Amino acid sequence: FMKYNYCPKCGGNLKETFLNQEKQPRLKCLKCGFIFYQNSKPTASALILDGNKVLLGKRKIDPAKGDWDIPGGFLELSEHPEDGLRREIREELGVEIEIKNLLGIFMDIYGAEGEATLNLGYIVEIKQGQPVAADDVEELKWFDLNKLPKNMAFRSSKDMLDGIKKDVKKL
Repeated sequence: FMKYNYCPKCGGNLKETFLNQEKQPRLKCLKCGFIFYQNSKPTASALILDGNKVLLGKRKIDPAKGDWDIPGGFLELSEHPEDGLRREIREELGVEIEIKNLLGIFMDIYGAEGEATLNLGYIVEIKQGQPVAADDVEELKWFDLNKLPKNMAFRSSKDMLDGIKKDVKKL
């Protein structure tokens, strides 16, 4: 839970306040009354499969530098999750994808500041190009779904992989 001290509208002091019987405290400006809602940051991730294998990328940057992750990233303001996913995969892997379906929505915490994230996991296929590690990805590697690396970057990635293993068993 990130903590802010000053109002982004007027610069006044923010105070934690419970509004209208809510269980979650809100930050309210003591000067102008602005309510600062802290929401989860949206991300989109691509589960790229080849039979019983999934393509993972080794992170080149912190948080979790050197750990394995599902390719994807944060969405831009007003960006549709599917458009953001296509953009992130072009940046990180240099390929064009076709989105097959939404695997699910997974909650997590990101980085030392503990930012809440809302992570959309999509099952996708590569439609054009060969994946090459770029941007914040150091290395790409195919992993058998039954022999995944222990050093996964985020809990949401582990949850997505658990979800995809269940889906593959149904096929």
